[in-house]
Amino acid sequence: MHLASHGGRQILRHIARIAMIERGLQPEFAPAAMRQTAAFSEAARPGHGETLRDLRALPWVSIDNNDSRDLDQISAAEALSDGTTRVWVAIADVDALVSADTPIDRHARTNTTSVYTPARIFPMLPERLSTDLTSLNEHEERIALVVEMIVSTDGHVRSSDLYRAIVRNQAKLAYPSVAAWLQGEAAPPPGLGDPALQQQLRLQDAAAQSLRAQRHVQGALTLETLKTHAVFDGDALRDLERDRKNRAQELIEDLMIAANGSVARFLDVHGVPSLRRVLRTPRRWERIVALAEEVGEHLPPQPDALALNGFLARRRNADPERFADLSLAVVKSLGRGEYLAQAPGRAATGHFGLAVSDYTHSSAPNRRFPDLISQRLVKAVLAGKPAPYHFGVLDALAEHCTLQEDNAAKVERRVGKSAAALLLSGRIGERFEALVTGAASKGTWVRILRPAIEGRLVRGFEGADIGHRLTVRLVRVDVERGFIDFERAH
Repeated sequence: MHLASHGGRQILRHIARIAMIERGLQPEFAPAAMRQTAAFSEAARPGHGETLRDLRALPWVSIDNNDSRDLDQISAAEALSDGTTRVWVAIADVDALVSADTPIDRHARTNTTSVYTPARIFPMLPERLSTDLTSLNEHEERIALVVEMIVSTDGHVRSSDLYRAIVRNQAKLAYPSVAAWLQGEAAPPPGLGDPALQQQLRLQDAAAQSLRAQRHVQGALTLETLKTHAVFDGDALRDLERDRKNRAQELIEDLMIAANGSVARFLDVHGVPSLRRVLRTPRRWERIVALAEEVGEHLPPQPDALALNGFLARRRNADPERFADLSLAVVKSLGRGEYLAQAPGRAATGHFGLAVSDYTHSSAPNRRFPDLISQRLVKAVLAGKPAPYHFGVLDALAEHCTLQEDNAAKVERRVGKSAAALLLSGRIGERFEALVTGAASKGTWVRILRPAIEGRLVRGFEGADIGHRLTVRLVRVDVERGFIDFERAH
């Protein structure tokens, strides 16, 4: 029986729920959190006597995945007379409804992130909030925390300001259609018919490209790891389609990096501790050097982000088909990102991969608890109140958020492997063209090309090395454990 066509979605949901529990994550909201959610009748409004800036008339737009419903940020831009660009990033004011140490907040603090698996999303906040009352939905008035930046043509943020405002999303857009339009491959997508919206979105794109170019000058890394998403036909799993980063995704990524840097500096200037997102200088630099030597390239003996990015750019041009595999090997050698408490006025650890020294997570408070922490810290400064978290508490939260983010990633990988095994469950004995992606004492791994799925080479692995192309035969799958076994075909 081909399991993918018989209850595939339900099978993966069951596996996902068990994986959540095994990793110390709560798959369901407690009754108290649901009662708190039910008590909300509308989105947050300004408090009694509170005056917020009115930015509803700005040409705000959101750009996200096709199926995204939790809209954390919207953006707008205008050209200034001196050639610079004013960019606004409005971030959903989740704290306006979700107060600290309430049942909803306690759930968010436990999981620290939304968990995205092929068959089920485990949201950090109840969907009544994250997809409605605290989401910057199209044509809805919402309170937001605004980061206003002046971006120069050479990609520097000359100045920035933070404040609260009332905003209104003018158009809900999606990455694929916006990217196709920006690249001149398609007409403006639905919702982008207004020439004013088109003009300011091109301004956003130009500002984002200048910010990206400047970060690459400083050594920001160009990486492209292989990611897929499940395609269902009703309850049946039909395919795992490859996700490719596009220009619209890069636009949002670059604006968010700039906004997050502005938030970090704002807190530091005001003498408030913050929760930073860091990627330390890689401890396995020698492995990255060895990877370069395998293709005839040379990197310096000491970590050098600029040299590494030059190597990556050359390999992307020389061998685009295997660049995702090289990127994955580099990512593993770089190590994982983590959260650290940052005392004001102290030298920051920085983010090696992004080539920025001041960086926090603040732009996705519906999906990540560290962003909600940053929001509360900023709002306290704006209100002239003491910081809601002192350094010791932030230090403990940093460790907890890093741990839970790692657990969430393991759940996502675990269920993703089960989805891959499920998709191949009816194809035992079939032959596939494959690429060797890993070869070590613990095992040899290959990735078949269509669909893009990785599994273990259990027989015929002698002499196989990374980058070799083989013909393999599928011999076994274990959906529950996410195991996929191949043998070399002759």
